[in-house]
Amino acid sequence: MADDASQQIDARIEELGDWRGETLSKLRALIKQADADVVEEWKWRKATNPGVPVWSHDGIICTGETYKSVVKLTFFKGASLDDPAGLFNSSLEGNTRRAIDVHEDDEIDEPAFVALIQAAVSLNQSR
Repeated sequence: MADDASQQIDARIEELGDWRGETLSKLRALIKQADADVVEEWKWRKATNPGVPVWSHDGIICTGETYKSVVKLTFFKGASLDDPAGLFNSSLEGNTRRAIDVHEDDEIDEPAFVALIQAAVSLNQSR
């Protein structure tokens, strides 16, 4: 199943064929760098939605959705994570989730992003 999900994520990145695919691919590589044991999944497929890439380790870490002008990474327990670099810039009003919206010309603070993924894994493992 995990291999199938990885192939679906590969296909999604290729299908996008633009900056969104490149951004999703880069973020995916950083997630894998942050956690060698991360599990890739493909969830919530239905007639009106092809599905969403999901990265998990002892629970969901984040999802990677692509829209016309943004790649959105939603951290399921983001409100419980320290974010000293201020990466979270979306869904800030929620009690549980937080998201990072990456636009076409945004620079990603790679060390801060890797640290955030590692913090999300640690949080999942502590519960």
